[in-house]
Amino acid sequence: MTTAPPTPPDTDAAAFVAALRRLKAWSGLSYRRLERHAADVGHCLPYSTAATMLGRDRLPREELVAAFVAACGVRGDEAEAWLDARTDIACGPAPADATPTPTPTPATPTDATPTDATPANIAPAVAAPARTRPWRTRWTLVGAAALVTALLGGATASGIFTDDEEEVLETPTSARL
Repeated sequence: MTTAPPTPPDTDAAAFVAALRRLKAWSGLSYRRLERHAADVGHCLPYSTAATMLGRDRLPREELVAAFVAACGVRGDEAEAWLDARTDIACGPAPADATPTPTPTPATPTDATPTDATPANIAPAVAAPARTRPWRTRWTLVGAAALVTALLGGATASGIFTDDEEEVLETPTSARL
């Protein structure tokens, strides 16, 4: 490994996976050795997963890219470049003409500032969109629904929802002989 590792492209998923294949060739490691190297640096990368990842043209998950790059011996800023390129492909690159909008800070009124705080004079707070994981929300809701169902079923079976009073039914006794 006397040459520099290949650099990640940020054009499309197929080019990114091809660059990952070049990175594996650059490292000179087999899939089994990559699995061991990944474990040595604290990642989980089964050899079959690495082979499947490089056999497709789909963009791999971020965790797999991090583990694979670390197993190949790429560290620091070079490893971050691989993860940034993967994110750019997955989310699309930021527009070149977009300038970050500064977040307005609330000013404390002084003698020189007007205290006219009508809704038209107040700038809305700019919030960065959060990365959501819909599958996590879905499984949380499924788990909550299962828990509520189990609790209601147990409460019903134990008789919590029944009246405490017993009804005694009198049956006519047969005639006494």
